[in-house]
Amino acid sequence: MNMKDTVHRSFSEQYGGTGDFYASSGRINLIGEHTDYNGSFVFPGAIDRKIVVEIRRNGGNRARVFSVNMGEACEFGFNEEDIPRTAWARYIFGVCREIIKLRGAVLGGFDAAFAGDIPLGAGMSSSAALESAFAFALNDIFKTGIDLYGLARIGQATEHNYCGVQCGIMDQFASLFGKAGSLIRLDCRSMEYRYFPFNPEGYRLVLLDSCVKHELASSAYNRRRASCENVVRAIRDSGHPGTEYLRDVSAGMLGEVKGKVSEEDYMRTEYVIEETRRVLEVSSALESGDYETVGRKMYETHEGMSRLYQVSCEELDFLNSIALECGVTGSRVMGGGFGGCTINLVRDDIYESFLDTSVGKYRDRFGFAPKIYPVVICDGAGRL
Repeated sequence: MNMKDTVHRSFSEQYGGTGDFYASSGRINLIGEHTDYNGSFVFPGAIDRKIVVEIRRNGGNRARVFSVNMGEACEFGFNEEDIPRTAWARYIFGVCREIIKLRGAVLGGFDAAFAGDIPLGAGMSSSAALESAFAFALNDIFKTGIDLYGLARIGQATEHNYCGVQCGIMDQFASLFGKAGSLIRLDCRSMEYRYFPFNPEGYRLVLLDSCVKHELASSAYNRRRASCENVVRAIRDSGHPGTEYLRDVSAGMLGEVKGKVSEEDYMRTEYVIEETRRVLEVSSALESGDYETVGRKMYETHEGMSRLYQVSCEELDFLNSIALECGVTGSRVMGGGFGGCTINLVRDDIYESFLDTSVGKYRDRFGFAPKIYPVVICDGAGRL
């Protein structure tokens, strides 16, 4: 039974009849990590792991939603005091509230069931896909007239205001703007974006989930943001008053303040400057179909995240080293770091042997196997 059929069975059991189907995708980020809050570029794409929703107006003033994966139902109204206690329902409630705040309209009641195959905690943005699926669906069935960029902002505001996560906009943007056969280079300063071809014939993308998440992740993330802000301030004070983000900083400008910032802050900035350059180099490589260069830049990113930004961990470094030993074209930690997945660009002819070697060596080292998630770049949110 496919996911659409699974969702419909639950929908009909809960509410009877049929509704309209919508879906939104999880995402990967090929390169451009810890660059979003530095005003630079990211390079995401939507993937073939999705949230599928069946939804119908119910003529009332309350939402009734059933999570197939959790086997739970939740009902709520649309006022601030109606916020549900159920964690997954807060994402949907938040989307409703943000649509109301943006448009000043009152949403009608609706019935919905949803399911997904995006692994939780693996860095593929299951929460953004859930927000994007419901934002797209509600915008369509209630004819609120919000464009895709507005829907992405609604998902981001939901995270900020109802889920306690101060995220950037990349995840929601990829879920909504994704296009099969293309990656999106998003300028996080101007919000301009451009599609680049991603048709790696003879290669596959696969994520290896380390199945670990180290506790220091959130505090370490905040310290790295602070490092970046420290350097920006120092550069502004040293005669570059227009500097707003590390995106604006050259290696020469960084050299001017080397004695005025800590060694740690200097290293963090080195990484961001180099990562911005790598994104632009990957842009050129994708245009010419040069996936070997793309792969080299992925390895360079991992080295920078491990050595300079120091957000890798033993498990991720080990997976990256196995990829290098096996002749994998490109491999790096994907996401914030301190656990999660590596993303790997692998030639077809070594794909199976790479996975076998990775699972065996990782189990021998850590006592458990990594999870394997093959992914394909696909379209983002839409009506099915």
